Amino acid sequence: MNITYQKIAYQDCLDIIKNKHYAHRIPSISYACGVKVDDEIMGIVTFGSPASSSLCKGVCGVKYKSNVIELNRLWLDDSLPKNTASQLIGYAFHYLKQQGDFIVVSYADSGMGHIGAIYQATNFLFTGKTKPRTDKYSGIGKHSRHYDKNAVETYRQLRTSKYRYIIFIGNKTFKKNVRKALNYPVLPYIKHDSKHYNVGDSQTIYLKDMSDGSIIKESDINV
Repeated sequence: MNITYQKIAYQDCLDIIKNKHYAHRIPSISYACGVKVDDEIMGIVTFGSPASSSLCKGVCGVKYKSNVIELNRLWLDDSLPKNTASQLIGYAFHYLKQQGDFIVVSYADSGMGHIGAIYQATNFLFTGKTKPRTDKYSGIGKHSRHYDKNAVETYRQLRTSKYRYIIFIGNKTFKKNVRKALNYPVLPYIKHDSKHYNVGDSQTIYLKDMSDGSIIKESDINV
C-alpha cells in the first residue's frame, strides 16, 4: 500500500463529504489535505472559517479572532492503517504552519457517540463541552449560515452537545501568547468507548416545530 499525504483541492473533497462523512454537508473550506493510496484519495481533513463569529472572538479574545479556523471535516477509509488519521493531521498542521499562525478549533459530536480520541492522540487541548441548543434551520442539507433572514421561522434545529478541542499552530511566540489569552479552561481528557459510524451513515437531525413546540425528525417534514 503506497500511502502519501498532500494538499488537495476544494473540489477533491466534495464527493467524500457529501457521501461518506456522516454530516453529508459541505462546510466552509479554506485548506484541505488528503491521504492518497495509489493516486486515489482515501481520506481528507479540511479547515475553514467557523460559522460562529462569537466563537472567533471568544476563544482567545478579539485580538486573535482572525487567527481562528475550524477543523470541520475528518474522514478516512476503514482500510487504512490505524495511525493514518494522526499522520494526516500532523501533515496538515505542518502545511498550515507554512501558511500562517492559527488557532484551530474542532468538535467531537456527542450525538454520534464521539469523544475526540483522535484529537487527544494529536495533543489538542480539551476545553469542555458545549451546551445543547437550538439553531436557525435553513432547510435540508444547508447550514444555519445560509438562513434566509426574511423567511418565517417554522422550525429550529436541535444541536447536541459537542466536546471542544483547541490547538495552536505557529511560531513559539504566537503559541505562547495565545495560550495565555485562551478564555477556556484546559481540562483532563475524557475516556470512554466512542461509537463508530459506517460510510453512508447519517446523523439523525431533530427539529423543534415553532407552531406547537413539538420535536420531529427532519426526515418527517415532507411525510
